Amino acid sequence: MEESHDRIRIIARIRSEFPTKFGIPRQSGLVPSLRARIVFEPEFRNAEALRGIEEFSHLWLIWGFSEVQQEGWSPTVRPPRLGGNRRMGVFATRSPFRPNPIGLSCVELIEADFNPKNPTLLVGGADLMDGTPIYDIKPYLLTTDCHPEATKGFTQEHENYQLEVEIPEAIAKRLKPEKLEKLREVLAQDPRPAYHHDEDRVYGFPFDGYEVKFQVVDKTAVVREIRRR
Repeated sequence: MEESHDRIRIIARIRSEFPTKFGIPRQSGLVPSLRARIVFEPEFRNAEALRGIEEFSHLWLIWGFSEVQQEGWSPTVRPPRLGGNRRMGVFATRSPFRPNPIGLSCVELIEADFNPKNPTLLVGGADLMDGTPIYDIKPYLLTTDCHPEATKGFTQEHENYQLEVEIPEAIAKRLKPEKLEKLREVLAQDPRPAYHHDEDRVYGFPFDGYEVKFQVVDKTAVVREIRRR
């Protein structure tokens, strides 16, 4: 009986524009224009399980840090936004390096597809890598889940931090306008490790079928190349 209580199953996987971890927004909702689709595992492809979900504007996703490789755990971690120099208690952060590598994201429900053979959910603002396992989905309730009086702790120090984004016209033409705007929003969040400050370094990451190369010069992300993968 005890074993069944400890068991957790993957109910779905997310299909997003990020095939790797680099470039993914650090929190959900930072780039609302991003789109991802939740595709259920065969056992859970039952449209009845989604009945009524279209009445909610936002959802909680409970998911797994599937790319985190670790042995044991540490009571303190180095939050990226603090430059990797200050340690905080693991339970005071959203670090993936936890006793149980579980994440929590609030996303906007864009569309619910009730296809009886393959129901899916289209969501906005997700901060998840393509293929991330989803363990559960719950409706976001404005009356109980929103606390305007909540304090923000050490995260308030960097709450409004963003980069300017510069994409030369010749490079920008390689993307459709809607995809270009998404890329601008992603780069504005500064996807680099927070402790990197080398202005000569060129970073690259895959995004929605393209490889993007950029540098950060004087708090501006300058795109150097965009090409199809």
